[in-house]
Amino acid sequence: MAQDSVGLPSDFQFWMHKLSVWDRASTLETQQDTCLHLPQFQEFLRQLYEALKEMDSSAIIERFPTVGQLLAKTCWNPFILAYDESQKILIWCLCCLIKKDPQNSGESKLNSWTRGLLSHILSTFRFNIKEVDLFTQVLGYAPTDYYPGLLKNMVLSLVSELRENHLNGFNTQRRMAPERVRSLSRVCVPLVTLPDFEPLVEALLTYHGHEPQEVLWPEFCDAVNEAFLLKKISLPASAILCLWLRHLPSLENTMLHLFEKLISSERNFLRRIECFMKDSLLPAAACHPAIFRVVDEMFRYALLETDGALEVLAAIQVFTRCFVEALEKENKQLKFAVKTYFPYASPSLVMVLLQHPKDIPQGLRHQALKHISEMLKEVVEDQTHGSYGGPFESWFLFVHFGGWADMAAEQLLTSEAEAEAPEALLWLLAFSCGPGAGHQQRAQTMVEVKAILRCLTKLLRSSLSARDLQAAAGEGGEGAPRSPACQQLIRRLLLSFLLWAPGGHAIAREVITLMAQTDAIMHEIIGFLDQTLYRWDHLCVEAPRSRKLARELLAELRGQA
Repeated sequence: MAQDSVGLPSDFQFWMHKLSVWDRASTLETQQDTCLHLPQFQEFLRQLYEALKEMDSSAIIERFPTVGQLLAKTCWNPFILAYDESQKILIWCLCCLIKKDPQNSGESKLNSWTRGLLSHILSTFRFNIKEVDLFTQVLGYAPTDYYPGLLKNMVLSLVSELRENHLNGFNTQRRMAPERVRSLSRVCVPLVTLPDFEPLVEALLTYHGHEPQEVLWPEFCDAVNEAFLLKKISLPASAILCLWLRHLPSLENTMLHLFEKLISSERNFLRRIECFMKDSLLPAAACHPAIFRVVDEMFRYALLETDGALEVLAAIQVFTRCFVEALEKENKQLKFAVKTYFPYASPSLVMVLLQHPKDIPQGLRHQALKHISEMLKEVVEDQTHGSYGGPFESWFLFVHFGGWADMAAEQLLTSEAEAEAPEALLWLLAFSCGPGAGHQQRAQTMVEVKAILRCLTKLLRSSLSARDLQAAAGEGGEGAPRSPACQQLIRRLLLSFLLWAPGGHAIAREVITLMAQTDAIMHEIIGFLDQTLYRWDHLCVEAPRSRKLARELLAELRGQA
């Protein structure tokens, strides 16, 4: 666009002359000449905007001293305002002149004058601006005094008219027609980032008529959503919820924007992911089932496209935690049935998973885990529950609440040394590995995990060594090859053991060095430690020595990664 702006000064003088001629005469020949030049003038306005948007208002006035005159003459030409996108581009140009923090009286006057021109453009929705000018001149007010107030009052008047629905049971004549609402939303496309227009933007988003089709201009919704994502507009959460409910592309773009932030952020940093989630307003908006279903489907696609990447799993679990917190804040009683959020799941299973683990007494956690395992097993391995989807649907539901699998692992590792590992907890861990495993593969994983737990129990009775733990885990062993998911599960069990076992702290660094033979395993270990600390924080786990070790290991590994 820099190349396009080279010829602007000469074009500027040409169009200033044209506008002056068109302004002075209103003959048929002048009108025909105006119409003949409308496409070229619109292109000039577009090039002018591309130049103005790269400069602040001071630089604009320095380079184009008469830009105000040109834009003012343009504002008063009805042919230009009515042509194609000229009105929208003109508003963009005017917005470039406004300085958000004026430093002197000159800049304040320029802001006031520019707002006056914007008032004129908006006045087509309310009243004749010439009548207003005549009235204020008679009262003795200068434009700098009344233009800001006029703009504010005009916006408030439009807001009031948009919100006017029925009064005392009677239809009011002031209710804005759908065509005018649509037209107004189109005019506001370039104005959405201006603070003066935020009440109008909010009123348009929350407008509810009785039309069978959406009345707001799609570009308006796109512009508002982009401004929200770039922090250029401040709207209440209720207005953003209305935006996403009435314009699906805005919600999808918000999710894509969130994915981009998660990918570009520091890997496996769950506290930061939680901040991104809450800042996006998605967990709170997801209290409405329609929003939740779209967000959940996009997470599902991301999970399938990445073959169950740990980062996506972690993001789903953080989102679910934030979503459940938002539900609890909004209302202790669910406004919508559980099935509206998870249509493919057993409602009774969802209600159990929705429990916060920290609310379950330590002595009853084993019983809760056993109940979850039995309910999942019944759905997955019993063919009589076809209405709740296949194994993938059950697994996808379970990974939303991944803390239960981690709790099962800790229960197995901290249970009585002589006790046999409970089958229900073993099945839960095997199922958490992935939805692709069939009955036989899950049974094999359970055998592998049970064998590892026996080895770890024996090692606890003797002096622990890194080599012994590596041998127990089968790292580099010559037995039958394990599936990648099973190997990952065993590494997580081993890491949990190091954090909880009395002698594990002393050899943790050496064991991790032996385990982290590839970058992928290194990042997996970092992710596990980060998730463990994040979960302990939410569960209020009191284990100062284990917490200290996990934090130190996490810092060291992040430094190496």
